[in-house]
Amino acid sequence: MPSSKRKPNGAGSIARRKDGRYHGRTYVTNTEGQRVRAHVYGATYDEVDAKLAELRTQERKGVPTPSRPWKVKEWLTYWLEEIVRPSAEWNTYAKYEGKVRLYLIPHLGTKSLARLTVPQVRETLAGMKQDGVPAPTRAETLRVLRNALNRARREELITRNVAELVDMPTVEKQERKPWSAKEAITFLGTAHHHRLYAAFVVLLTLGLRRGELLGLRWQDIDFDNEQFTPTRQVQREKGKLVVKKLKTDSSHAALPLPAFVAEALRERRAVQRREREVAGPHWHQEPGEDLVFTERHGGPIEPRGFSRTFDTLVGHAPVRRITVRLARHTCGTLLAFLKVHPKSAQAILRHSQISMTMDIYTHVVDDDQRAAAALLADLLRGAGTAPEQAVGVN
Repeated sequence: MPSSKRKPNGAGSIARRKDGRYHGRTYVTNTEGQRVRAHVYGATYDEVDAKLAELRTQERKGVPTPSRPWKVKEWLTYWLEEIVRPSAEWNTYAKYEGKVRLYLIPHLGTKSLARLTVPQVRETLAGMKQDGVPAPTRAETLRVLRNALNRARREELITRNVAELVDMPTVEKQERKPWSAKEAITFLGTAHHHRLYAAFVVLLTLGLRRGELLGLRWQDIDFDNEQFTPTRQVQREKGKLVVKKLKTDSSHAALPLPAFVAEALRERRAVQRREREVAGPHWHQEPGEDLVFTERHGGPIEPRGFSRTFDTLVGHAPVRRITVRLARHTCGTLLAFLKVHPKSAQAILRHSQISMTMDIYTHVVDDDQRAAAALLADLLRGAGTAPEQAVGVN
């Protein structure tokens, strides 16, 4: 029952409507800094009184009330175009946009942003599962929603992130092992006469990501001081190949260049010189690029094309089939086998502590690694012949 005692100023007022429902009113500060009257409704007096109390609590804490009622679709669209797109990498924006367009807007777009609930988010994930959407995609969709709602909370449009209260879908990790030193050297022996042989050496020995590898420039390599500094990456954005700076300054630290890799890069320089001569006036590179690994006429290599070439060569070698992404994780084992100094290996692997590097080094002396010694000797004996053959990349 409503109390007959006069409410203090700012407590708001509650009145019963003709339809039997209750209507509450109070003044609040909105997200545009204006004092406005807020309206709440409920089936009982106590329900409306509780809603008014929540508004007053927010007001005391300095949390403004949204100036207008956002729908989830409106907020996600605004977040993508005004917050993510101007500041994030294009590939990040494209990934977020796909999850929003395909899954979040169809399931949650018409819901009120301020009133979004945990059950609604949970039902969205359940519906995606019923539609056959795989667990990794469901997990990534939930991560995108969490990011978007975190920003809405920072903008003071909501008071809590309900997506953080929903359990992440379980994603079963596939146990896939990178190559041993023997497998890696076996592959390099098969690929030694390929025009991109040096790229495979760098991939397996230095563990660069695919984009970093294809963005490596000759001016980034210091043969005299036996070090290199990755500063660029190759990516496809909006249908075009682009060479762009790496995102973080920490990626620009000088890294040791093992002799085995330096020799392969010298071979690559000779191959590229011959390709430039053959291409003649058709050779093209953007000013300042001077990429180490190029297509036959000087332009950057399509990352997916590089992966296809790698996959083709793996199919020709007597080794397990693995991806480029997994191949780069072979580098720790291979550095230990090549007896690269642990401190140099620590820098290449970007380990924060030497103990992490030594853990790899203490697990590489076995029969499999010893068997690779003869293969490596054969490979080194054949290192004087520069690669000629080209497979899969123009």
